[in-house]
Amino acid sequence: MKFSRRQWLHLAAGAAALPALPGIASAQSYPARPVTLVAPFPAGGPVDTIARILGERLQGLLGQPFIVEDIAGAAGSIGVGRVARAAPDGYTLSVGQWSTHVANAAIYKLPYDTLTDFQPIALLSSNPGLIVGRKDLPANNLKELIAWLKANPEKATQGTPGVGGFGHIGGVFFQTVTGTKYQFVPYRGAAPMMAALLAGQVDFIVDTPTTSIPQILGGAIKGFAVMSQTRLAAIPDVPTVDEAGTPGLDLLQWNAVWAPKGTPGEIVTKLNKAIVQTMADPSVRRKLADLGQEIYPPELQTPEALAAFQKTELAKWGPIITAANIKVE
Repeated sequence: MKFSRRQWLHLAAGAAALPALPGIASAQSYPARPVTLVAPFPAGGPVDTIARILGERLQGLLGQPFIVEDIAGAAGSIGVGRVARAAPDGYTLSVGQWSTHVANAAIYKLPYDTLTDFQPIALLSSNPGLIVGRKDLPANNLKELIAWLKANPEKATQGTPGVGGFGHIGGVFFQTVTGTKYQFVPYRGAAPMMAALLAGQVDFIVDTPTTSIPQILGGAIKGFAVMSQTRLAAIPDVPTVDEAGTPGLDLLQWNAVWAPKGTPGEIVTKLNKAIVQTMADPSVRRKLADLGQEIYPPELQTPEALAAFQKTELAKWGPIITAANIKVE
């Protein structure tokens, strides 16, 4: 059956007027319903905190709620796996970090590939590790902490946010550089790890500034050193590892957003633009700075920059973690 030009134009106009089919993402209408930000650790930890700051601003920019869903377990791999299995429609996103999207690949037999099963959206921020201890620990600085650990190898303990987490690998790194040996005590995330430190159940931890800074400022724990070359503005009295007499003990945690593989490019672009706007907002920058977070410059906030950075980090840390022989307990 043949159609005239007028009939073709009529059919085309009718098709254009049809509503979008369910399941087919449209960048113009996106988001048309709430978006889930999966934070793969317990509520109250650094990833959860950053996700909530991000989600609040994104809601204002994109007009839909960005709901944080905390899914703890297996050093973040359970929550990240939830995103890997989600529909690639922009409504389920992963707010993760170095430990979940780099370290876990070298520790766990994952049912997903941290590099190829996700669509990078944007780098958010980074922070150095912090070495902090319980309030009544005999040591008052990093040198004294190292001396105390060496004198008490049988009873000294370091809490971790889980096997293979940032704090655990940071502890392995700490032992290697300082020549100390002690027991690791794993918890299900940074928040319960901090609770254990506050209760005096462990002696010290390698933590991120997000959870430790409020406790240092409140006098609830001792801050021994910042694991970078520069001090943090929020806790200017805590020295760097170099200043504290242990050069080379640098460790950086970074945070980013990913979507499931296959998410339409138009939605990726829309999300990236909104996140870049969010990270430029003065109130957001102030909140993150108060948590010891340093925001990446716009040229490093692109999906392409995140993909390249993650690939480099996997190549760097994979062999180091494998050599450390970290096993899932």
